[in-house]
Amino acid sequence: MPREQFHRQINQLLDGVIEMGSMVDRAVERAMTALVERNVQTAREVIERDADVNQMNFHLQNSCISLLSLQAPMAVDLRVIVSVTSVLDNLERMGDHAEGIAKIVLMMQDEPLVKPLIDMPIMAMKAREMLRLAVQSFVDRDAEAAYGVGRMDDTVDRLYDQIYADLVQIMVSDPSTIEPSTHLLWCAHNLERIADRSTNIAERTVYAATGMMPAMDVSSY
Repeated sequence: MPREQFHRQINQLLDGVIEMGSMVDRAVERAMTALVERNVQTAREVIERDADVNQMNFHLQNSCISLLSLQAPMAVDLRVIVSVTSVLDNLERMGDHAEGIAKIVLMMQDEPLVKPLIDMPIMAMKAREMLRLAVQSFVDRDAEAAYGVGRMDDTVDRLYDQIYADLVQIMVSDPSTIEPSTHLLWCAHNLERIADRSTNIAERTVYAATGMMPAMDVSSY
């Protein structure tokens, strides 16, 4: 395979990463819309469209395998292709977290909210901003921007801690709110995991660009 064609295929692979990232970003946006508006139909659409994210992941992973087996890339090219597989895994799991929020909306139905949804939409906005920056920094191989993703995670963590503390206090004050409070906790947890997985992508960006794997204190689970 000529090198120009090889690099063209790598660029096509990165275009696929951008497209999949946009799909996941849209899923998170729609899942939060479903939660805020208590829109069951929107929630169902998020759940149904998760199959599209999974299919995109499958297609791009196969492209990675093909490039690795047929071209035997080295150095930076090898790091990029291997890192793409990790990025895709994290994006696919983010899609699952968006689907998780949608499923919680179906569980909640007309259940009354135990607290106004103020912090959580802000948390979702920050998590989506991290997702977009993480994907773009990976495509650009911009290690400096990737470290910015890691710093943004602190904001999301603080919001999550505040939401958690508020909901626990509500449950302690009134045990009848335990179930609806737990539903909101699950939603917040899914958002927190989306932010963490964006940080995972940022780690892979630094690795692809420099050959070093930084420790950003983020679980891979």
